[in-house]
Amino acid sequence: MPESDLGQGGATLWWVAAIAVAIALSAILFFWAKGRRMAGNHVFRASRLSRGNFLFPTQVAVNPTSVVHYTPEAFGGREQSIHMAHVASVVVDRNLFFSNVMIETSGGASPVRCHGHRKADAVEMKRLIEQFQSTYYRDRGESGAARQ
Repeated sequence: MPESDLGQGGATLWWVAAIAVAIALSAILFFWAKGRRMAGNHVFRASRLSRGNFLFPTQVAVNPTSVVHYTPEAFGGREQSIHMAHVASVVVDRNLFFSNVMIETSGGASPVRCHGHRKADAVEMKRLIEQFQSTYYRDRGESGAARQ
């Protein structure tokens, strides 16, 4: 009789372990899916090793017309978009391991702050924003001159 009790307890232990592994794998898949890269050519994702980005790494997408800052959350996410015409300045704060990027707007609203990007990514982000702004204002000036 004691052997059958041990066998029953062993089977229960295996079921508990299997359920725990399934829950752990589900959590890993959930956080991996939340941190996957946004679509686009110029997307910069913060390192999971940096402050505030372990579970939900923030991302910045830079395209010719806007800068999009996206932070995933457990349910949904928070996205902020700034048109290139409204970007006033870009500040890159390089620390020992990672860089912080602050994008200020011309409207006076609170700036977009992105923590934990690789140094090369932060510099490239600033370069792209400045390049796209130059292109935007150059094209805008040419179209305005053509109308006159």
